[in-house]
Amino acid sequence: MTKEQDRLLGESPAILRVLEEVSQVAPLEKPVLIVGERGTGKELIASRVHFLSNRWEGQFLKMNCAAISETLLETELFGHEAGAFTGASKTHHGRFERADGGTLFLDEVANTSPLVQEKLLRVIEYGEYERVGGNRTLTCDVRLVAATNEDLPTLAEQGRFRYDLLDRLAFDVITLPPLRAREEDILLLGEHFAITMANELGREYFPGFSADAREALQAYPWPGNVRELKNVVERAVYRNPFETPVDDITFDPFESPFRPSGDLGPAGTGASEPRRETDAAEPTSSVPEQRLPTDLKAEVQAFEIAMIEQAMTSARHNQRKAAALLGLTYHQLRGYLKKYELLKREAD
Repeated sequence: MTKEQDRLLGESPAILRVLEEVSQVAPLEKPVLIVGERGTGKELIASRVHFLSNRWEGQFLKMNCAAISETLLETELFGHEAGAFTGASKTHHGRFERADGGTLFLDEVANTSPLVQEKLLRVIEYGEYERVGGNRTLTCDVRLVAATNEDLPTLAEQGRFRYDLLDRLAFDVITLPPLRAREEDILLLGEHFAITMANELGREYFPGFSADAREALQAYPWPGNVRELKNVVERAVYRNPFETPVDDITFDPFESPFRPSGDLGPAGTGASEPRRETDAAEPTSSVPEQRLPTDLKAEVQAFEIAMIEQAMTSARHNQRKAAALLGLTYHQLRGYLKKYELLKREAD
């Protein structure tokens, strides 16, 4: 198998079920459709299907259907004859021709045009196709593995994807779980990526994650899934001093008090409009009337604790969501929780 295969780590029930499905379908000479959110590892699963099949010695070619235009996609898949269009000075062998005897992986298959979908259907059913600009029928023996992060049945209902092609692709559908459904795998994968990054940096070993970092990694919802986890961990490792456990986890590299707001300023310059100074005689805010004298620090502390507890309740004790409700970063909220010893209450 390829070096990428070692990233298919996991011991959660969700990923173990997927790996079992792959093992069952891999030996069959049938199309496979892989469905999952971005960053869940669809290409790795496709590679595993190929290398566990009887075609493992053949070619494993990949094509991202969303990466190139419709015209180029057709020629890349099926090839073209010399003179088929301006600039076509010689015959071009497409992916199906080059993958003969092996496996072709088509990522983002939902982005294909009706013409390409029609040609794909014919290749799957009969193993036949023509190069662009040609009139000779060619044959190939290719196993097709397709992937998408969209709901193809809904697209078919909307007339944006062929029902008959969907039926042929979906001999078996492998749906990958998002990382948030694989809680047991987050630290396992994180440590794997961290050790790999430490090796790339020439460090003797990876000192591990601190308790706060481990909690932060497990509490985060991971919208970018495994790909995002890899980026976050690698960034944390290279920024961290070699000798100490990784403690600071930056989930959003754009997070900064100086980040441009995106608001267009005067004449569309992109600069934010300067804040207008208020008249000193006009009050800018109102403060609830308090009995004086008072202990200001105690009042502020009581207010902050009440707001944090309210946010934690609203977020069902998800610290990351509570931080967002309060306009804080995760680490800022953690600081408040430690300051007021609220972590002990959460544990209780």
